Amino acid sequence: GNMPTPYRPITGPGLVEFDVARRGLRVLLIMKFVDISIGVSSACRAGNFMINNLGRAGRDRGKTWRTRPRSSIMAGMSADELQGSPARWTKATVYDDMWVNPDDDPREGGPTMGDERTTLVEYLRTNRLTLQMKCADLDAEQLARRSVPPSTMSLLGLIRHMAEVERSWFRRVLAGQDAPKLYCTSEDREGDWNGAVADPEVVAEAWQSWRDECAFADQFVADASDLGVSGGTGGGGQISLREVLVHMIEEYARHSGHADLLRERIDGRVGQ
Repeated sequence: GNMPTPYRPITGPGLVEFDVARRGLRVLLIMKFVDISIGVSSACRAGNFMINNLGRAGRDRGKTWRTRPRSSIMAGMSADELQGSPARWTKATVYDDMWVNPDDDPREGGPTMGDERTTLVEYLRTNRLTLQMKCADLDAEQLARRSVPPSTMSLLGLIRHMAEVERSWFRRVLAGQDAPKLYCTSEDREGDWNGAVADPEVVAEAWQSWRDECAFADQFVADASDLGVSGGTGGGGQISLREVLVHMIEEYARHSGHADLLRERIDGRVGQ
């Protein structure tokens, strides 16, 4: 139908087979660490993401991963349900469950044996990139499209929301700046989502704000003497940079799941 070529459709039964014997213990330890902050269900999702990313080292050592296409979620749907649904596709030609090929993936090539700060910063970097990649090649109308009514969630809303979250934790809490919120007000507590309208200027502003807040956060982390530095959360509470970094990884990972479904509903593109 409308599927771009030479991209390949995702159909049929799914299976990904890989060797994690040498990485299993490390993955379990990371999952346990993440579990402290975000709960078992989110840890499982994060663990799956980590396994796929840790596979970089295996591939670099010449290991072979055998992949077969995943099953289509459209199986069993009625003709009425299928009408107007975009065909599922991916740009990846090496691994069918990925967004792009490894050589084209900006998340590849990061450190795999870093210390705590390096590891946390790397996972935050790759999760940020995942959101950015899920929004690629879409116009303002597509980015602002509420794909799952009655939800107000959209990809543009996600960009604005994450700019607000980055600003809140790093600039307002950890740095102690008296910085006003970008979109949310006492009158509209969900202004980040509600204001995500199909306007190219709104899109451009959202991306710029997100990049500015990410840059501030990165500089704050780089300048911090250690991960134990803390900021006030109100009411006398304190939170460390370490916990904020773990929370930000969880926040992006959670919303990456939303972005998966939002993007797939827009034009059918799938992949990690």
